[in-house]
Amino acid sequence: MKQQLEFEKPLAELQRKLEELKKHPEAHSMEINMDEEIRVIEKKIEDTRKQIYADLSSWQRVQLARHPKRPYVMDYLRTTFSEFTELHGDRLYADDRALVAGFACLGHRKVAVIGTQKGRDYKENILRNFGSAHPEGYRKALRIMRLADKFGLPIICLIDTAGAYPGIGAEERHIAEAIAVNLREMMLLEVPIVAAVVGEGGSGGALGIGVANRVLIMENAYYSVISPEGCAAILWKDRTAAAKAAEALKITAKDLLNLGLVDEIIPEPLGGAHTDADTASMTLKMHLIKHLDELTRISGSDRIRQRYNKFRSYGHFLEKVATPPGEPEAKKSEPVSG
Repeated sequence: MKQQLEFEKPLAELQRKLEELKKHPEAHSMEINMDEEIRVIEKKIEDTRKQIYADLSSWQRVQLARHPKRPYVMDYLRTTFSEFTELHGDRLYADDRALVAGFACLGHRKVAVIGTQKGRDYKENILRNFGSAHPEGYRKALRIMRLADKFGLPIICLIDTAGAYPGIGAEERHIAEAIAVNLREMMLLEVPIVAAVVGEGGSGGALGIGVANRVLIMENAYYSVISPEGCAAILWKDRTAAAKAAEALKITAKDLLNLGLVDEIIPEPLGGAHTDADTASMTLKMHLIKHLDELTRISGSDRIRQRYNKFRSYGHFLEKVATPPGEPEAKKSEPVSG
């Protein structure tokens, strides 16, 4: 049975009525023609679907980003890419199955691909650690990126994680240091790097493979310094205020594009990527190829400079000094780093 989110219930009810009408004995009777009534309901379903998905709230988009049927990184590796060969281990401690890395083909181009992978069921979630990578995962990612840089292969990073694993073991093996090293080293790679947030983009766990020349985001994905539930627990002392936190955090694709934190939104099929995974996969492929084509036209030193300037510009804003009523408005101050 198709899993429905809370805001999709009106659509599910109409769909149920349509199925009941089609199964009704009178629908196949020679005496009564119910085709017109069926067409009316189908039209209402289409209109309702467009109305629901045209004006989703931030929290509703977070729910779509977490949809259990949404394509995961391994799904894209089978469809968007071809000839994927996975490499394992960080050569220091272990192999982290929450972070997948290897080499593949994207169209005619050979690339390195790195991504965070969740599980479909309890057993796979345990194997993949619910998509939350350990320090060895980020060290494995860096190993593959250095190999790609050595052989002149572009790097594609697919982000879908609620965040890096926050457990004691990860702290003992220096999770913060592993992410920090990735941030530094990714700045220095000469090959093109394109990152795409395909689901959840949570905190440093996402940023650890997100330092790229181009940062793309799928229409119903989100990218945030903290999860809405975590923000709600801190600011409102109540995790049920997650919807309010999601709105305040400005974490949706449209918000991030307006803030200049992502470079392009990758459109999804109506209703989310899970409703038509093949179309979502081909759309992702088209956008990745487009940006790689643009980045390969510039030199390695220019790519490093562009990537550095891109991230140095994050967090700059203009302050407006408040003025008493009746007085001329004060001039805006110089940009301030936030």
